Amino acid sequence: MANPPENPKKLLKVLFTHEGRDSPKEVRNTLLVVATLIAAVTFQAGVNPPGGVWQDSSDGWVPGQAIYASQMVPFYVFLVCNTLAFSSSINLIISLTWGFPFFLEVVVATVSMVVTYGSAVFAVTPKSPSHFRWLLFTGLVPFLLRLVIQMGKYYVWHMSK
Repeated sequence: MANPPENPKKLLKVLFTHEGRDSPKEVRNTLLVVATLIAAVTFQAGVNPPGGVWQDSSDGWVPGQAIYASQMVPFYVFLVCNTLAFSSSINLIISLTWGFPFFLEVVVATVSMVVTYGSAVFAVTPKSPSHFRWLLFTGLVPFLLRLVIQMGKYYVWHMSK
């Protein structure tokens, strides 16, 4: 193995460049597998929150609410991070399957999964309108970020002509 470059920029380029090592098809397949695993894990965590849910109305808690919600700040940190990971993986799945055969079916399945995730999270979360708005915004962040990036690329492309 050759000596690593001394320049940090060159080292990062060597570490994170896939040119010549993997074909685009292999990279796409790997990203799809990773995104699908992340979507599955985060979906499961949202539907079945850590610690489970209250089974009866003891100590003022509502049956079906997440037990973890009794620790408000850690619970909402978990929900925001889980929702961000879930929506990012869904965005990646949609992006990587764009134009493939059965793309419409993939979109229908992923949108259905997103709606199921949202309804499950809202069912186990204590009712607070402000927290729901933050979760909805968190779920939209990857899609909005991708939209801004695409609009920036479009703008730069048209300005360079």
